[in-house]
Amino acid sequence: MKKLVSTILFLITIFDIAMAQCSICTKTAEQMGEGPAKALNGAIVYLMVMPFAIIGFIGYRWWKRERQIISEQESQ
Repeated sequence: MKKLVSTILFLITIFDIAMAQCSICTKTAEQMGEGPAKALNGAIVYLMVMPFAIIGFIGYRWWKRERQIISEQESQ
């Protein structure tokens, strides 16, 4: 769990640096200027983080449940 939290915090701290734009968004951002382009890039990264966090949470719960089932089977 600590690893997941630290990964999420790391991603949040570097989202300003990340360049997560498709080619269409890049062209639009270039035409808007530097300020709006940074805001658009930040919004794209922000929208990207939530699905990964949800998938990570579901994966973690699944892994934890599988580990519990295996330990129950071994104890029988």
